[in-house]
Amino acid sequence: MLDQKLKSQLAQYLDLLKTEVVIGLSVNEDENSKKVKEFVDDVASLSSKIKVEEKKLQYIPSFELKGEFDHGKIVFAGLPLGHEFASFALALLQVGGIEPKVDPSIKKRIKALDGCDFETIVSLSCHNCPDVVQALNIMAILNPSVNHTMIEGSMFQDLAEERDVLAVPAIFKDGDFFEGGKQSIETILDKLGSKIDANHFADKGLFDVLIIGGGPAAATAAIYAARKGIKTGIIASEFGGQVNETLGIENIPGFKYTEGPDFMNQMKEQALALDVDIMTGALADNIEKKDALVEISLDNGAKLETKTAIIATGARWRLIGIPGETEFRNKGVAYCTHCDGPLFKGKNVAVIGGGNSGIEAAIDLAGMVKHVTVLEFLPELKADEVLQKKVKSLDNVDIITNAQTTGLYGSNRLENLEYTDRISGKENKIDIAGCFIQVGLVPNTEWLEKTEVKLSQRGEIITGPDGATNVEGIFAAGDVTEELFKQIVIAAGSGATAALGAFNFLMRK
Repeated sequence: MLDQKLKSQLAQYLDLLKTEVVIGLSVNEDENSKKVKEFVDDVASLSSKIKVEEKKLQYIPSFELKGEFDHGKIVFAGLPLGHEFASFALALLQVGGIEPKVDPSIKKRIKALDGCDFETIVSLSCHNCPDVVQALNIMAILNPSVNHTMIEGSMFQDLAEERDVLAVPAIFKDGDFFEGGKQSIETILDKLGSKIDANHFADKGLFDVLIIGGGPAAATAAIYAARKGIKTGIIASEFGGQVNETLGIENIPGFKYTEGPDFMNQMKEQALALDVDIMTGALADNIEKKDALVEISLDNGAKLETKTAIIATGARWRLIGIPGETEFRNKGVAYCTHCDGPLFKGKNVAVIGGGNSGIEAAIDLAGMVKHVTVLEFLPELKADEVLQKKVKSLDNVDIITNAQTTGLYGSNRLENLEYTDRISGKENKIDIAGCFIQVGLVPNTEWLEKTEVKLSQRGEIITGPDGATNVEGIFAAGDVTEELFKQIVIAAGSGATAALGAFNFLMRK
């Protein structure tokens, strides 16, 4: 089951086990059970501290990891291979006595939770799923009343279909759908109603530069500011921003290939090494100038003071405002082709949007699904010529321009899409199982609408050449600004500009 290279790597990790781990195996005689048993036996053969015993669990085939201390149930239903192998290895180490690396404030929130039984349906090709699986496993490690089961979607396809799961990761809590898509420990805790205590921010003191946001613009601004030797902080719901949802990145100078989470982890380590105070688990909901300082209010009631502030809250996927768009989210409406594309194997799907992201999605999906229909509102595609040439060479992709999508419809899951031909006015219907919406971004500036910070008609922050806004001492950077091109390197560059602008402002004062 495991090749020799993977066995060697895992064996090195298993040398770190501090205590014995028991794997409770629940299988029968079917082929999937044989695969899971072979996997467990291979793992157990690598360490004398791992024991295997028969156990009756809810799902067959599955297995439970149990350490010598009191913790919640951690179960893997199916094979934790692909991206989930790391989730399995981490859970194995954690039940074997290796304490998870979690901020003390997050640990406190986890330990205060009441009992929760979580299940996460995943795809082994999904790069977002491990974040959710690992977060929920950590919660089970730290709180004995929290249980978590990872369910591998292809091995339990009937269950996924029964629950109308058409996007992963799909999280269920106590049997009911809880949330879908990429989630961190912080966002899961937020959705459970657990907020980081305002007292956590009580003794932060006065910052020289406080950055709002956790993406590449914010991280670069923090690195540049901290290198100037001034007190620097970041406040964000979570670190990484939208880049955490990006798999392959091939256009950052110096990186022939990297992946979003890895890239942002490196930026985080660099910022921490410079003593940047990274504060997560809360959102800014107001910013105002008070005398010579800037006061930032958080959604948990806390207030932070700084001499200068940099707003780098980024952007999110734009909604197109049609019936069914939110109703069928995770039930046919999706955004990540790499994560959710395999769930539509042999089915017809649509992509709304003819820009680079839309055409890249169509090309990606064409290799997985039966047929792709691309709908573009304008008379022609907006994607780069090389992408247009590629997509037009694919036999199972149709492109419809001048198409105004008017609705997504179905019963329990998405079944069809309706659009109007903008030239003839004719209404049309396409039978589809999935729809991937790729129509650009909207800036995260709603919280600024009642502040003095000036926004454009598109809701983007208006800045000067040094990143300064119209409010003295407040700067902005990245996708939240009027910067024309929304790219990682451009966001990072504007973060550097804003940090240097803030530093110059401080020097003049």
